[in-house]
Amino acid sequence: MSEIQNYVLFPNHDNAMRLHRELKALGIRAVIAPTPRAASKCCGVSLMVREDELEAIKACAVEHGIEILKIAEVEKNVNPKRDRYC
Repeated sequence: MSEIQNYVLFPNHDNAMRLHRELKALGIRAVIAPTPRAASKCCGVSLMVREDELEAIKACAVEHGIEILKIAEVEKNVNPKRDRYC
């Protein structure tokens, strides 16, 4: 079974950092992460968030005037043999 991760994408890193700060103040967990190439080739910074908090995140962005490009669902791609050489 594959796991889906949600990424909030931005036009620039400033918007990502502003939203991260506002979400932290609200007690909503968001992890600063590189934007997966499967989601976009735009700004390299995104926020990885939980699906059940998406509505609160969108509302927070609107309330504080923070531009979001989109929220992308990306299948988690974990290779257990990554960086293994023997």
